[in-house]
Amino acid sequence: MKAPSLLTPARKSLRNPVPRISPTKKAILASALELSALHGISGTTMEQVSERAGVAKGSVYYNFSSKDKLFEELLITGIGTLSETLRTARTSAAGFGAIEAMVHDVLTLISENRSLAKLVVSEIFRTDRPWQDTMQILRREAVSEFGTALVPLVPAGTSESSRLLMAGGIFGATLMGGLEWLLFNPETPAAEVAAAILFTFSGQLASPTA
Repeated sequence: MKAPSLLTPARKSLRNPVPRISPTKKAILASALELSALHGISGTTMEQVSERAGVAKGSVYYNFSSKDKLFEELLITGIGTLSETLRTARTSAAGFGAIEAMVHDVLTLISENRSLAKLVVSEIFRTDRPWQDTMQILRREAVSEFGTALVPLVPAGTSESSRLLMAGGIFGATLMGGLEWLLFNPETPAAEVAAAILFTFSGQLASPTA
């Protein structure tokens, strides 16, 4: 199954849908993404975005009141789609198979949406951005999908906080492993990357015997 585009409409919350993106708004978001890949968020201006999108500067400000709002929505869209992907994968299998499906589908998603995936990974753990509160809410939603998948896999009596720490570890490893893959080993098949990430959580790592 083809991975969804990270520029398709996503949700700020899994309970609150965002309206469908207009062609003009989508062009602005795509242009901002392309420019940020070249210059970073700080090096991208609204003037550059309007020129690249082929729309008037006023149209950019009509859709987004500031550059912060523009990139906040871009990141919300990306992480919202990530959460949707995790939820779909989690419900497609049971037991450890759900974790395998989630890791594989996230890697497929980011491999087919590389520029935004890099932007999301670079921003999701930052705490100095105007959109950090929204990002943390969305990150918790994504982590909670792994947390739910872990419920039947962890020992009885495991606290919720411990289970969510495990979930955060898998989520973080998948994102950072995916970024490592995209930047330094892009020729490696996605299935091999997923297998490597999953192996670290399999309990099979051990010190070599003498």
